[in-house]
Amino acid sequence: MSNPRNGDTKPPCLPRNGLVKIPTQPNGLGSASITKGTPAVKNRLCQPSSVPAILSPALAHRSDLPIPSLASPLSLATLASVSSPPGASLVGLNTSEGLEQPSPERLPGSPSERQLAVDEKILNRLFWYFSACEKCVLAQVCKTWRRVLYQPKFWVGLTPVLHTKELYNILPGGEKEFISLQGFAVRGFDGFCLVGVSDLDICEFIDNYPLSKKGVKSMSLKRSTITDAGLEVMLEQMQGVVRLELSGCNDFTEAGLWSSLNARITALSVSDCINVADDAIAAISQLLPNLTELNLQAYHVTDTALAYFTAKQGYTTHTLRLNSCWEITNHGVVNMVHSLPNLSVLSLSGCSKVTDDGVELVAENLRKLRSLDLSWCPRITDMALEYIACDLHKLEELVLDRCVRITDTGLSYLSTMSSLRSLYLRWCCQVQDFGLKHLLGMGSLRLLSLAGCPLLTTTGLSGLVQLQELEELELTNCPGATPELFKYFSQHLPCCMVIE
Repeated sequence: MSNPRNGDTKPPCLPRNGLVKIPTQPNGLGSASITKGTPAVKNRLCQPSSVPAILSPALAHRSDLPIPSLASPLSLATLASVSSPPGASLVGLNTSEGLEQPSPERLPGSPSERQLAVDEKILNRLFWYFSACEKCVLAQVCKTWRRVLYQPKFWVGLTPVLHTKELYNILPGGEKEFISLQGFAVRGFDGFCLVGVSDLDICEFIDNYPLSKKGVKSMSLKRSTITDAGLEVMLEQMQGVVRLELSGCNDFTEAGLWSSLNARITALSVSDCINVADDAIAAISQLLPNLTELNLQAYHVTDTALAYFTAKQGYTTHTLRLNSCWEITNHGVVNMVHSLPNLSVLSLSGCSKVTDDGVELVAENLRKLRSLDLSWCPRITDMALEYIACDLHKLEELVLDRCVRITDTGLSYLSTMSSLRSLYLRWCCQVQDFGLKHLLGMGSLRLLSLAGCPLLTTTGLSGLVQLQELEELELTNCPGATPELFKYFSQHLPCCMVIE
């Protein structure tokens, strides 16, 4: 990345997977990715913004000053006509290093305009218009901008992602030195994702992050070699952790969960960990009485495990996601609906042995459901949609991606659901134009995904303009979605974001 004073560098727009890479620093500071937002939010972040209303007319109409926008974050740096001194890093996190404070005499324009560029009251409002990646660059313009941008309020909901190689600096003698995490502490990050780390790396993180003991609320370990001992030390030392994610960690065992899980944990996610089976669910059910959310992807968990949950968890647990739990059948669904009757969010995505009878059990017993994910359940038919429409009157989100046996008849059942706001029908290969007509009367719909539906034509899709309250429409890999259709939507659905 070139120096900001060149004015020709534009950080990449936020991609749909929500990952933004912060430039790697010589001192290892700020090497992170940041995640935030839903797919819809991420797409909106990619679109240029208009001139912020707080800019004065004098600045907004000056031909020699670029308009700040999300598409060009460095234009705001040019507005102040301030650049980093030679050798200064682009993303330094130590507020005592590198960047000089601009004097008003060095700024262009009248005295009032020069003061505007470093007016903290205005900057506090202006910086809300920029994405996380852009804020990281703007923080290097001067100390005033960095001081404003390093306030924790600008980083709420963002999670730094640190890879093993980014945690250490290589000294001239070849030794490794753990990076300083002070810049993260200044911004008040209370959650981290560590990728590829070992037990030793986690211990170093705990020793070097000032907020690790009490201030970190969420920890995510991905593709890491953490062992039972490392997991126990981490949860013993980091007393503030209430949200824990373990993904692709194959060196800890079920015995490690028994020895390390603490009752303070309220949200747990375990995915693609080879040693997780029924005994792991037993540990979770007995050691986490305050569990509110459980996300589980485990190929060896059986129906028996879903009967382990206690009455306490039946009262507190509101979110259960069972993804690609291939051994779960309708018998497991019976155990689950009786153990966790207060669920509001349920995912059975990839539970390929669940049938319409299992969905009937869900609909009859989990009347509080607001979100239901049945994607990649090939045995689900239109009958399941009839059960859903009859009993789940509070349902707001329904995901049916890759449910290849659903037809137009199933959509006719869904058309009676006045509460449904989001409907996903990706790659439902039997849905046709006639089925779309059933959806046209659903005034509550705000999001509709028809990606990959091969039988939908341009004529059928054009009728969707009747859904005037629609906010997002996904038509990727849809043969009937033509350039002319997108132009038609832009004219008749001006408030809807159409994903091509």
